[in-house]
This record gives sequence, structure tokens and C-alpha cells, in this order.
Amino acid sequence: MREKVMSKLAILAGALALGLSVPAAAEVVAKSEQGFVTKESADIAASPRQVWLALIKPGEWWNDSHTWSADASNMTLVPSAGGCFCETIPGEGDIPLDGSAQHAVVVQAVPDKALRLRGGLGPLQAVPATGVLTISLEEIDGGTRVTWEYNVGGPMGFEIDMISKAVDGVMSQQLAGLRDHLGALSTDD
Repeated sequence: MREKVMSKLAILAGALALGLSVPAAAEVVAKSEQGFVTKESADIAASPRQVWLALIKPGEWWNDSHTWSADASNMTLVPSAGGCFCETIPGEGDIPLDGSAQHAVVVQAVPDKALRLRGGLGPLQAVPATGVLTISLEEIDGGTRVTWEYNVGGPMGFEIDMISKAVDGVMSQQLAGLRDHLGALSTDD
């Protein structure tokens, strides 16, 4: 498992070195020996209700390469306290039974306004560190501003500079997927 996590980190680092496309407002906003905070935002050409309804269906916009099953359509999210942001991992070969992964647990769901999840996403799932992802929806002229803040802390066994940049890149990629699924709000006047 540790080898798979390290392999995913190497891929993430390579993607970042090649200039991974991310929303303009993405950044690691805080770092310490105990953890880090990433924050990204995107303006989407859809109402808060439309964004909410898409947000709670990650299988429609999440990137396949950032799943355990290599297929985002296996991802689900139950938008209520205690709900699971989970993934089915289809059985294959000699193992016909499906597996599963819990990416995070919903700790707050306020339709059209906010979704808060607790869990270690991606390679953080294999270490004691955990994170809180707060997704805020704000109505703006012509659409919705979506802001993701992922606050990660605890023992993780990764060099903070490397993991924070890699996680920020992946979080940005997922937000871009949601934005592109619904349409970016043009700021050209």
C-alpha cells in the first residue's frame, strides 16, 4: 500500500513539474511542521442550486486518475451529516467481489451554501493525518463562486512542501472539473 501511495505522489509531483492546469486562485495558504492549508476558488456560470446538485454527484466531474478504481463514476456522496464520500472498487479477475474506499465523511451539509468533509484524501488516506475540506458556495453576478479550503494536519510521513503542493494541485484539478462540468463564468466585460 505504501508503494502505491508513493507512486501516486511521484505522479502528482511530475504533473506539477509539467505545469498542471489549475484555477488562477489556487495556492497553499499556510504550511507548518504539523500540516498545511490549500485554498482554491472558481467562478461557475450556474446558480448555487445547480452547483450544489452537481457537487453532490462527484462521479460526473471528478478526475478518473484520482480514484482508486480509475473510474470516477464509482464515486458517490451522501450530502448529510455522517454521509459518506465513498467509492466502489469493482472486483476483477479471481476476486469477483466489489471493494470500497471511504474518502471522507460529511460533517456539515447546508444545501446551496456549504459542504464540509473530514478525511485524508488520496495518499493521505494511508497515514494518520486527516483533513477538513470546506466547500463554500457564494452567489455572485451571473453565477456562483465556489471556494475549497482543505486544512490538513497530523503525522503524515511526507515532506510538507512536496505533499502540500501535490494535494493543492489535485484539489485544484477537481474544482476545475466541477467548473468545467457546469461552465466557467466569464469575467470578460
